[in-house]
Amino acid sequence: MVSLRQLRYFLEVVDAGGFSAAAERLFVAQSALSRQISELERELQAVLLERSSKGVTLTPAGRTFVDEARRVLTELEGSVALTRSVARGEQGTVRLAHSSSVPFAGVWPAALYVHLQTHRGVSVDVSTLSSEQQQDDIEAGRIDVGLVRLPVLRPAPTLVCETILRERLLLLVPKGHTLAGEGSVSVAALASVPFVSLPHRERGGLSYRVAQLCQQHGFFPRAAAATSRKATLVNLVAAGFGVALVPQSLAALAGPDVCRVDLEDAGADSEVALLRRRDAGELVIALADAMRRAVSPA
Repeated sequence: MVSLRQLRYFLEVVDAGGFSAAAERLFVAQSALSRQISELERELQAVLLERSSKGVTLTPAGRTFVDEARRVLTELEGSVALTRSVARGEQGTVRLAHSSSVPFAGVWPAALYVHLQTHRGVSVDVSTLSSEQQQDDIEAGRIDVGLVRLPVLRPAPTLVCETILRERLLLLVPKGHTLAGEGSVSVAALASVPFVSLPHRERGGLSYRVAQLCQQHGFFPRAAAATSRKATLVNLVAAGFGVALVPQSLAALAGPDVCRVDLEDAGADSEVALLRRRDAGELVIALADAMRRAVSPA
């Protein structure tokens, strides 16, 4: 196999115009340099250099190979520089996911914009995934940073799960609903009202948190005729199917056909957490820090 050392030695001989000058530049014995070039020619099955008392000249094969050798070394140097840049957190692509109950709006894209202005060599790919899918994908290396709505069931020990935001829950009701004109209501008053979102038995997140809160007040949410655990639950409320308890960031996306009502109960809130691998690289940690600072400046 042709080695990188042989390529470098060959180019040095060409640039120096001979073995003696090249050996001095490389701080190697001339005999060792000559041996490396001979081994290179045997490997290629081609004579690259014509030797004479005046120095060396390139053969037709040598002229072709010198261009290829320079290209290979230039590409290698670029790859090394890119790798070092990524390792220092200066360049690369970071994959960020958020659950549908953590809308990537407001402070999040604003913080991302500022982060990328100061990390010019970095790009970020943003996608929407459930909290459980984010765990699986971060463990498998398919994404790097996750924004999830707690609770996350069966947390993975290889991941860091850091709570970064607590939001009050609001009641969403369709326009014209009997509760639409209320200034505030208690969770207990919702026992007979159909909910457009119910928890999945194997998933955490917003619907699971809402069910926990309802159970603390003596009931399990009653299912509406149409339900969803995605952000589309806001549209189901607007259509009149039922009500939903959602964090303020999600309530902000509701249109004019939805009314927001405050909850009277202490502890009627929901948390957002940041997920990443414990052994994450500098690029990932820098983005995670930017997302944290977006909601926790201190």
